[in-house]
Amino acid sequence: MKIHYSFDDFEEIKNPVVTTGIFDGVHIGHSYIISRLNELADQVDGESVLITFHPHPRKILLPEKVAELKLINSQKEKKIMLSTTKLDHLFVIEFTKEFSEITSEKFVTDILLNKLKAKVIVVGFNHHFGHNREGDYEYLYNLSKKRNFIVEEIPQQDIENETVSSTRIRKAILEGQIMRANAYLNHQYFIHGNLYNTGQNQENELKYIIELDEKEKLLPPAGRYAAKIKQNGQIFSCISEIIETSGKPKVFVIEVENFTFNPNKPVNLYFFKRLRFFDEDPENFIKTRETDKNNVKRLIY
Repeated sequence: MKIHYSFDDFEEIKNPVVTTGIFDGVHIGHSYIISRLNELADQVDGESVLITFHPHPRKILLPEKVAELKLINSQKEKKIMLSTTKLDHLFVIEFTKEFSEITSEKFVTDILLNKLKAKVIVVGFNHHFGHNREGDYEYLYNLSKKRNFIVEEIPQQDIENETVSSTRIRKAILEGQIMRANAYLNHQYFIHGNLYNTGQNQENELKYIIELDEKEKLLPPAGRYAAKIKQNGQIFSCISEIIETSGKPKVFVIEVENFTFNPNKPVNLYFFKRLRFFDEDPENFIKTRETDKNNVKRLIY
């Protein structure tokens, strides 16, 4: 997957099949769109292209509510997930106030058609784009007759009769319903960040802390979780503890297996299931760790 950061500096893309969106979580619905994108690219002997934006548009358009913005993925996490989808090209475009004022007509004609030379444009169900979200599938369909490109709309994707959306996934994570969130995502919810040894020892076990990439990263509620941690291709089962101190959540990793990490290097921490919420009694929380360690091994292996 080639990553681009501008519409003005890239080599010509062969018969581009293009979609746009935030793709927070890269959930099962997003995966279906990308899979279809790749299928269509094969059919027209072209290359698949996904356009996303950073920072999140809400940070620019609603700065007064930026504290409320919580995202399933940081930018690094999104790139990690998208790199597994066989996508050919990813455009990460800086979202500014000026960019937000581009009309849907100008975005499609000037950027998608004139610059990228899109052969096919794929949109998700009920997708809107451009200034004031004025662009939609009907607009694209009508324009395609004049400009000789193909447009396709992807239908809604359901799991257990519930519409999959990033909003539902965020709600599940916030409630600590990790298994439900993972079902919606079709992969393990995870955290990417640098790992540091805290110097603390928990009953002869090392305790680490993960430094998050972005403050907008959505975290589950304080508690203990069955997890796996991956670094340099090595994967180990572990317990993750999320504890709030001074109103700020911190993510800790408690060793379950014997492993050696490279200090101060990035890791992925994959969540499988909530074991327990944080108990107001710290002693009880510590006493239950041995039971939770056994549950981790039972749940993950």
